[in-house]
Amino acid sequence: MTGRSWDRVPIEAQSIDAPLSRAAVFLVVTVGGEQAALTKACAALDGLDDLVKTVGFRDLGARLSCIVGIGHGLWNRLDPGRLPRELKPFTPIAGPVHDAPSTPGDLLFHIRSERPDLCFEFERLLLDSLGDSVTVVDEVSGFRYFDARDLLGFVDGTANPTGLALPASALVGDEDADFAGGSYVVIQKYLHDLKAWAEVPTPLQEAIIGRTKIDNVEIDDDDAPRKSHKSLATIVDADGNEHDILRDNMPFGRPGQREFGTYFIGYTRHLWVIETMLQRMYVGVPPGAYDRLLDFSRPHTGTTFFAPTRPTLEALVQAAQAKLGAS
Repeated sequence: MTGRSWDRVPIEAQSIDAPLSRAAVFLVVTVGGEQAALTKACAALDGLDDLVKTVGFRDLGARLSCIVGIGHGLWNRLDPGRLPRELKPFTPIAGPVHDAPSTPGDLLFHIRSERPDLCFEFERLLLDSLGDSVTVVDEVSGFRYFDARDLLGFVDGTANPTGLALPASALVGDEDADFAGGSYVVIQKYLHDLKAWAEVPTPLQEAIIGRTKIDNVEIDDDDAPRKSHKSLATIVDADGNEHDILRDNMPFGRPGQREFGTYFIGYTRHLWVIETMLQRMYVGVPPGAYDRLLDFSRPHTGTTFFAPTRPTLEALVQAAQAKLGAS
């Protein structure tokens, strides 16, 4: 890795390094085009830390937290011309068989806790404060499924960086000094065809995923005729350096509606890492040999955000409020 030499997670960063939680809410909204809507949204963002304390104080051991991500369009409204270097809208991907859509989103609220009721209460009060200034684009309640498995039955997030590798992989360094400590965030809401997946023999499921199902052992598929999901999602640059991302995926579902899915959320120091990963999955390596997991798991959303450090978020909001108040 280049840039900052990370010896710890910066205390000014948002809670990106928090341990995987038992419950989460993923809330994506757009902010109305009127000045009044932007003013109200800024006020809600300004009060976010206090809201976390108000709700989280009921059970400090439940570790309530909320990460805020800001989309390209809203960032341009808040501070035109001064954006994180790689921030841009999610680029849709047209593969030979499957596509990755791009969907709207100005703000992402990634709410996490060991208790789903705290996530619920925080989201309820947050939306009350935002009021009619926003439109909810997507709202998903995730949960921990057994031993961190997805609804396909495999352990998810095994390859996440740990220790000093976590901030080096997930947080911007000195290569973009004004936004160091922040993180690019990509979200996709995947829906699974569990009936079709259940009809696939376990050995073939394992070949598709790249890991054994029961004990989560990585399968070497270097000589296999078709690369696995694990291999396609592994990014190595021209110098042989592997680039990790931090995944905080969560299963979700409504059995009565036959809805079963995985909410993919990836935090990364470099947006190009996730973009390359998705290109490999949807286009294939070689082209045409796409990720076979996509035959059973389809994305319905795709949005990119930047989660700034707390001081950067505070300064961004306060500057916007001053400008709005003066106009």
